[in-house]
Amino acid sequence: MPIGTQRLWRSRVKNGLQTLLIMGGLALVLAVPGYLLAGGIGIVVSLGVVVVGAFASSWVPARYILADTGAGLLDRHQAPTLYRLLDTLYQRAGLTRPPQLFYAPSLDLNAFAVGTRHDGGIAVSEGLLRTLTLRELAGVLAHEVSHLRHGDTRVMSMAAAMTRLTLWLTTVLQVSLLFMVPLILAGDIRLPWGLLLVVAFAPSLSTLLQLGLSRNREYTADLEAVALTGDPEGLASALAALERHQGRWLATLFGRHPPAGLDWLRTHPPTEERIRRLMTVEESPTSSLHDNLDGHAHEPPVIIERPDPMGRRYWIRRRR
Repeated sequence: MPIGTQRLWRSRVKNGLQTLLIMGGLALVLAVPGYLLAGGIGIVVSLGVVVVGAFASSWVPARYILADTGAGLLDRHQAPTLYRLLDTLYQRAGLTRPPQLFYAPSLDLNAFAVGTRHDGGIAVSEGLLRTLTLRELAGVLAHEVSHLRHGDTRVMSMAAAMTRLTLWLTTVLQVSLLFMVPLILAGDIRLPWGLLLVVAFAPSLSTLLQLGLSRNREYTADLEAVALTGDPEGLASALAALERHQGRWLATLFGRHPPAGLDWLRTHPPTEERIRRLMTVEESPTSSLHDNLDGHAHEPPVIIERPDPMGRRYWIRRRR
């Protein structure tokens, strides 16, 4: 069936509720070591550090990511077709800032959103540009535009900060316990063993919650991408191509079929499930971008000139 406003809003509400529950779980896991270290003040301080750090670093991680990938900024004259495509996607998504497209020379198949809807952009790798057709790339770009539109980068930044702080606090707590072993053995200190058991598993639980949040946002971004392009088959085809490429190392490690439990350790949902969900949505001929790609939908995108890497010093100093 075509994707409609009602289904899209149901997906957004469901995604919002799941995000609140998972973020609440992350906060609860973080509160345990904070409470054991400093009581109620420890809970308030640890959660405050996460909130302040996440908002203050909303642009810093993007610049570090671009620095690590050796990225360069693609100008409009270097990739006019991609920029025309992004202009359309930004307009449909209601993003008012001009799009920015970054180029990473890596041969890995990768695309990711950086920054926020107010100052962000999308990075694509050389491997992605060589492998995907323009139609497939339109679906991938729409997926990343959806991440920018709904602030997924900030949400995931906060979740990552919670996970890191949980790990640090539990490490401090474990080191403190080592120094308290003589007092514990002498019976001078009684410890809440139930809470300590939770602390022992807190880092793993926090990591699993963070991964679950990432998979949840990916499902919604797929549906939002289809709403922007009107072309579910384009994104489904791109996901299949990415799976063929990215799945090779899993086959090398585990044989023909990787363990099913590995899905819990992925930042993205299983590709087969993502494609199945996409194929339940029919193409919308009135809004599809498929017919607006100048007859080059099944060809790789044309990049007139590749930019040179800007270098780590440029990206770290540059505040977009």
